[in-house]
Amino acid sequence: MPNSAVFVPHFHWDREWYEPFQVFRHRLVTALDTVLETAEANPDFRFTVDGQMAALEDYLEMRPENRERVTALVTEGRLAIGPWLILLDEFLCSGETIVRNLQMGWAAAAELGGSMPIGYLPDMFGHVAQMPQILARAGIEHAALWRGVPGSVDGHAFRWRAPDGSEVRTEFLFDGYDNGLDVLLVPDQIGRALGEYAEMTAGRWGGDPVLAMAGTDHNAPDPRLAEWLRQASGGERAITIATLDEYIRKHVRDEVPAVVTGELRSHVRGNILPGVLSVRRGLKRRMAVAERTVDHAERMNALWSTRDDSPFLSLAWHKIIESSAHDSVVGSGTDETADQVEARLAEAAHAARAVRDAALAGPAARVPADGHLVANPLATPRTTLVEVDVMAPPEGSVLVATAADGSEHPVQLVAQAPTVLSDERMDATQLERVLRRIHRRELFGRQIDHYELTARSLVFHLAEVPSSGPFDLLILRREVAAAAAAHPGEWRVLTLEEARATALVPVAVPASGLASFTVAPAARAAAPGMAFAPATATAGALSNGLVEVVIAPDGTLEVTGADGTVLRGVGRLVDGGDRGDSYNYGPPAHDLLVSEPAEVAVELVENGPLRSRVRITRVYAWPAALSPDRDVRDARTVPTPVETLVELRAGEPFVRVATSFLNQAADHRLRFHVPLPRPAAISASAGQLAVTERGLTAEGGWGEYPIPTFPASTFVSAGAATVLLDHATEYELTDEGAELAVTLLRAIGSISVNIHPLRDEPAASEIPAPGAQDLGVRIENRFAIVPSATGWQDADAVALAEEFRNDVLVTRGTAPAGGRLPADTAGVRVDGTDVFVSAVRRVTGDDLGAGTEVRLVAMSGTGATARVTGAFTRVSTVDLLGRPLATEPAEGGLELALGPWEIRTIVLR
Repeated sequence: MPNSAVFVPHFHWDREWYEPFQVFRHRLVTALDTVLETAEANPDFRFTVDGQMAALEDYLEMRPENRERVTALVTEGRLAIGPWLILLDEFLCSGETIVRNLQMGWAAAAELGGSMPIGYLPDMFGHVAQMPQILARAGIEHAALWRGVPGSVDGHAFRWRAPDGSEVRTEFLFDGYDNGLDVLLVPDQIGRALGEYAEMTAGRWGGDPVLAMAGTDHNAPDPRLAEWLRQASGGERAITIATLDEYIRKHVRDEVPAVVTGELRSHVRGNILPGVLSVRRGLKRRMAVAERTVDHAERMNALWSTRDDSPFLSLAWHKIIESSAHDSVVGSGTDETADQVEARLAEAAHAARAVRDAALAGPAARVPADGHLVANPLATPRTTLVEVDVMAPPEGSVLVATAADGSEHPVQLVAQAPTVLSDERMDATQLERVLRRIHRRELFGRQIDHYELTARSLVFHLAEVPSSGPFDLLILRREVAAAAAAHPGEWRVLTLEEARATALVPVAVPASGLASFTVAPAARAAAPGMAFAPATATAGALSNGLVEVVIAPDGTLEVTGADGTVLRGVGRLVDGGDRGDSYNYGPPAHDLLVSEPAEVAVELVENGPLRSRVRITRVYAWPAALSPDRDVRDARTVPTPVETLVELRAGEPFVRVATSFLNQAADHRLRFHVPLPRPAAISASAGQLAVTERGLTAEGGWGEYPIPTFPASTFVSAGAATVLLDHATEYELTDEGAELAVTLLRAIGSISVNIHPLRDEPAASEIPAPGAQDLGVRIENRFAIVPSATGWQDADAVALAEEFRNDVLVTRGTAPAGGRLPADTAGVRVDGTDVFVSAVRRVTGDDLGAGTEVRLVAMSGTGATARVTGAFTRVSTVDLLGRPLATEPAEGGLELALGPWEIRTIVLR
């Protein structure tokens, strides 16, 4: 039995949850005031600030006068802070967001005296496979956590190994992060209680002292704690007060034989609450949008702008990371908390969009106003389709796109806009009202090309790019005033727009590069410039030479891939009841599954040649809610039309699918099923810088049923089907591996429920969360299906997922119309199978000067070779905190051998 114990005073601070942020911050200020006063009054006192700098940032914003007090305690080693900016949900943000979280937390801690070098992850709902490598490549050798550790670990520590082989010694908080509180319940009985606890858990400690985590949610320790422990110390067991850093690095000595490789998602010693992956899906989608927007902004700013917009980019990242907190983006808080997270993510996207647009303004100024600039955010060249608004072709002519090199390409006309924007009749005395609509030259979002003024008639001719000479609003006002005085009575004011059309244009864009084009009428169509078959469609089938889609009578799809793989029944929708809460799905005991539509309608939308589309509308009768007996769905039903837009693009080896419906039902879960040709025993999903394989079951234990729903961020694959994803979601292999099911909606009405069919104890208080029902909300999901008999790797799913998720950026030129298009320009290029580019950004500040940082990941168990080309002469390898490790010459190109699942960060100078 251990003969000593170390108490670690701390708190766990959920920044927002069952109360919104500012309410919790008011409590935080009170708690940290108490901590500072206690520490300053008692030199033996230590405190660990939950591993996240957000708590201190939030505190010091209210108490700026206490900054020096905090720094003094950190410097003395009595206040342990960092290394994270916030305690995140690791599965609901990107791997790059995890890296930036660590970087920003480490930097913030450095300003207050330095970070605790422990990857403290106390309350996350499971842990991603690459976390040990992320910590190790930041120079952090230790971690401490609770949930998700498998039953094979029977001690208080294990070696946690990432897929690449990196390891961190990990302290296992097997009784949670509040295990010391029970010992403290009766202060004058601490010695006895500690002895009993040490005896009960002796098998886990070996020769190491007992770790007693003395703290819990939203509370500072009692100021008398140090005195209580002094009185209880001695006798059979010595008691020490320490920070978590001191316990791990000074007090433990035993060898750690247990090794765990990969993600931690076991239920055996703590609930991992997997339902958070699917509740409040809108937050997950907005997180992905914000992350993509700031990623694109960084790349555009690094490559095409000389402006230092780092303050805006830092702001965007900070708000994204705040939103990644494990009670924020997960959606397990109140409606007002969810609203605040949504607003914060929108603000992050706004700041990033401003940087992105400003970076492209310079290149756009070299493109004529009758042309468009296209920017590729990916570090690989691509030919893609862009949708633009152009002048419609006159009757008898067609549209042709011309690239900067003079090559011509066919254009697909998608839609034409009406030419009459306004036709009004008014008295001459009211004409001034019309003139007040004009802002310099703009009217109704267009530019006035010219106007016609005759007796009792004023006609405006609008264009997106005027072809006439200068326009003078003051002259127009004078002319109209004179004509109105000369011709009183009723006037006609007609506003006409030049014939406009929406067109699809194929554009070849260099890696991280820029291209431009114009679209103009021509007498005949351009010859197809693409080396692949056109996309075509009828009301019952679509084809592009790579993928064939046949629509079945029930509205599902039969998808045939280029290798002959056939997936039948794709898109079968299955809706069932959910009596659970934000943390866990809960099936009613007498569930009613609805999978057959009452009506099916199919409409041909587009018939190529660049893009073909068919819209399928299926009407389902879903129960309106659960009945008063929550184990039965209500007999009342709501007819719900679900639209599925099926799309093929020329040259793409996958079929795009978008679903949309107005949710009018409560307490239910809807899933999109992909039946497999043969049952699969293994699934694989991509996210957080790795692809993780899982079986058909999860390890159970504790008080939570191990339902085998798992997280996926960029794609999920099982057997012959790979599904490319737009944002983080959950999936399950159902029917013993026969079908892959992806959740589209999980609608519930409570943060937690006291009685849950799959969980023994409440996860929180039973607080209503009506907004989590998503009633009256249009639920939209988009993904793509890749049929491949040999799985995700041979299908090149890593690259396809990047193309699917990252559209090119398009903006109109701003140079005078009619000029020459600038030559296409390439940026940083990265080639290599299964090589993922996590970031491209401008960096400054180290001794080697400014450069472009590129983060690469080998998304393969056999490693990968990455070839990097661009305008650089030196390359530095740096760790994940940006500290240089090595520098070598490289004249515009280098080849990197990446180990299996390796994360490598380089700076090009």
